Amino acid sequence: MNQIRIIVFVFLLILVLSVAHPAFASVCRYYVYDGQRHQICILSINRSAKNYWEYRANVSVDGVKKPTEVYNCHQRVKVQQNGTILSFEQKAPGEMICSFFNSSRRKIRAK
Repeated sequence: MNQIRIIVFVFLLILVLSVAHPAFASVCRYYVYDGQRHQICILSINRSAKNYWEYRANVSVDGVKKPTEVYNCHQRVKVQQNGTILSFEQKAPGEMICSFFNSSRRKIRAK
């Protein structure tokens, strides 16, 4: 009876440890501007199939989640959900998205 409990326990332990849980990772960077340190995290990002220089992203700044916005890396503007077009601010999410995801392309061209 005791051996059966041990076998069942080991089987359940193996079963629990073998299940792959989804990974929730975000890309975060710290920037210092206005004399304060700010954390900007990309929570989710999708590249436009039509315009490769556009990214639709959800970001958080200092832990506060922002609504989805479209970041245009060619014109250096972001389009908010209500249609408002704003220029990138220095050390803001738009700069981070464009510099982070375009850096690999610049390295390949430099070779």
